[in-house]
Amino acid sequence: MTNVEKTCQHSAVKHPKQSKRVPPTNPSALAVPSYHRILVKHGLIEKTVSIPDAYKVFLKVGADQEVQKLRRKVERGSKMKHVPALYLATAMALQGMTKQELKALKLRIEEKRV
Repeated sequence: MTNVEKTCQHSAVKHPKQSKRVPPTNPSALAVPSYHRILVKHGLIEKTVSIPDAYKVFLKVGADQEVQKLRRKVERGSKMKHVPALYLATAMALQGMTKQELKALKLRIEEKRV
């Protein structure tokens, strides 16, 4: 009978509100611009590439004819005009490319770099 009458003590303890956000495990990941993350994700640059160099590569990727063709398809569908949408359209164009196309793109970019 005593077991039935017991109350859970845990529910009586008040916990502070969990309103504080948990800090990210890698705070430097937030400091990296989206174009840098896009290029790293698709294997076009290494994580260690500086942000200015990554931007130069991103501009070259955006200027590539194959990427522009794919990006135009994305842009027509949603009529994107502002800069973050341009990043998104380029990311979506890269996502639509096969591994072989990405390797070819990487080679074309490296040729332009030299």
